Amino acid sequence: MAVKLSGEELEFGALYGRRLAENLPRVRERIAEAAVKAGRAPASVRLVAVTKGHPVEAVRAALRAGLEDLGENRVEELEEKAAALGHEAVCWHMIGHLQRRWVPRALEVAQLVHSVDTLRLAERISRVAGESGTQARILAQVNTSGEGSKSGLDPEEALEQVGRMAELPNLKVEGLMTMAPLVDDEAVLSAAFRRLRATLERIKSGTALVGSELSMGMTNDLEIAVREGSTMVRIGTALFGERLR
Repeated sequence: MAVKLSGEELEFGALYGRRLAENLPRVRERIAEAAVKAGRAPASVRLVAVTKGHPVEAVRAALRAGLEDLGENRVEELEEKAAALGHEAVCWHMIGHLQRRWVPRALEVAQLVHSVDTLRLAERISRVAGESGTQARILAQVNTSGEGSKSGLDPEEALEQVGRMAELPNLKVEGLMTMAPLVDDEAVLSAAFRRLRATLERIKSGTALVGSELSMGMTNDLEIAVREGSTMVRIGTALFGERLR
């Protein structure tokens, strides 16, 4: 049965449809050009569309535009949008900070949790996944900028901590994630992304249980991230415009 949309919903749907028609080809072109310059296939970089702060109509427009990987920062917003749109055509990504008390609700919706920043959180996810008879897919968050305001494992500690995460039952560590500094200095951004790639290489040299995903790069620095090896870029503003909330 078709869902009848209100006038406001139709208006927002048209707005986001226009934005994506204009912006999505540009973003895909940026990713493709950066990948080719780095000697990589454009298809090796997955676009995660971040709908944080945008209404459900933005997600509907994203699905109509062929986007299948959608990211949210807050569990409540993730639940709201998944309840409206379901799981069948969407791979939901939890990309924001996740408190341990929210883990059961997050795992009900998210197919991939990017922001596992402590071993204690990974252990909680492992337990909850075991209780529901599922396997949780995660990325370990590493603080490669050294900023105290950012969550994540220290790169040196990550060598041991991520290995221990990978040995937990009901858990699949698919790779690493980082948040770059909010600066325009290309050298600083490159160093942060390069450090994540080097950390993953060192981890993988010691265990076969960790995957090769590198979630790094957003609207302002995606080209640098792709050049340094990103396999997932998390893009919001360049696709949907400024957040409404």
